[in-house]
Amino acid sequence: MEKAQTVLETPKTDTLMEITEKKCVLRGLNPIMFDRYGGDNKTKLDPAQKMYYLEDGKTLCIPSGNVHSLLSAELTNSAPKMFEGKGWQNIAKACLSYVSITPTMIPITRNGAPIVFGRFDDGKDALSGAFVHHAVARMKKGNLVIPNPKTRPVLPPPWGIEFTVTIYRNENVDEQKVLRLLRLGGLAIGLGTWRGVFGKFEVSNWE
Repeated sequence: MEKAQTVLETPKTDTLMEITEKKCVLRGLNPIMFDRYGGDNKTKLDPAQKMYYLEDGKTLCIPSGNVHSLLSAELTNSAPKMFEGKGWQNIAKACLSYVSITPTMIPITRNGAPIVFGRFDDGKDALSGAFVHHAVARMKKGNLVIPNPKTRPVLPPPWGIEFTVTIYRNENVDEQKVLRLLRLGGLAIGLGTWRGVFGKFEVSNWE
């Protein structure tokens, strides 16, 4: 009489270790504006200092946190807040907890090459095409409306960024959800500062 075979069940994989990685390429649709924070409210930066650079101090980049903000911000505009309706906070929190964007500083490219900044002469950089934008914001203080002049650098298209999206398996967001949020958020919100007016993009590659 043959002995019954013992069937060993394959251990279930820890869901937090199941990951999806995608290369994402964004193509800028209009100019992107920068306004890097100087560290405190008293520090005044000139327009060139308000942009982000790689370690060489001249190649333009954007922090991955800017993409994270688009996917997860709760106090400012974000794709979940705008498009997910009731329960959008759970989607935003899941994007913050289970979605990683690398590298930390994402190079900005034009026609496949990194964009290098030279210097502003009369409000424009001949090397990168960046220019200085002047505007006046209106701030309310009590019953008064106080003008607040703003001087910020703007990079015109074509521009683009490429990064890796890592999604850890969870109950609230998956690959298709993240892709949808990037596509919708790219048109409605965008990246950089003064989002919506500046920094619009499309997802040109996802693989």
